[in-house]
Amino acid sequence: MGTKATFFVFFTFFALCSSFPVERNYAPCKHLVLFFHDILYNGRNALNATSAIVAAPQGANLTQLANLFHFGNLVVFDDPVTLDNNLQSEPVGRAQGFYIYDSKNTFSACLGFTFVLNTTHHEGTITLAGADPTLKKTRDISVTGGTGDFFMHRGIATIMTDAFEGEVYFRLRVEIKFYECW
Repeated sequence: MGTKATFFVFFTFFALCSSFPVERNYAPCKHLVLFFHDILYNGRNALNATSAIVAAPQGANLTQLANLFHFGNLVVFDDPVTLDNNLQSEPVGRAQGFYIYDSKNTFSACLGFTFVLNTTHHEGTITLAGADPTLKKTRDISVTGGTGDFFMHRGIATIMTDAFEGEVYFRLRVEIKFYECW
């Protein structure tokens, strides 16, 4: 009889513990705002270009984005990263990765890139990935990890198109909020 009573007490205790919600603090443990500047190679700007189309739909030109929402274009980039929105500011690192235009119905891309930072304030990498519906004012993508000062960090990056000039130049403002910091 004692074993059944003990089992009942433990079972009741665990059932009650799991039924009460646990309050979590969702305040970011670290916050960072970066700007990256993308200059797409168009056949005439090889010295300034920081990105290039490396794959395009059949018959398309690799120096010009495809029609129909750029669907099928794969662009790789190695863009300068600054702490403000001035392209001429001192870079604090590079944004290296790719974007794939992945919709026939609207401007949308799949992003995968890493911020490589090397300054006296921050040293390490921050890896990001996610969908980028570019017509929305702000978009959230996942921070999936990092190295150095950002070892095992995870969180959310809110992206906003800060400026663009045709299809050759755009600047993104990236506000990163880390919710897991080691």
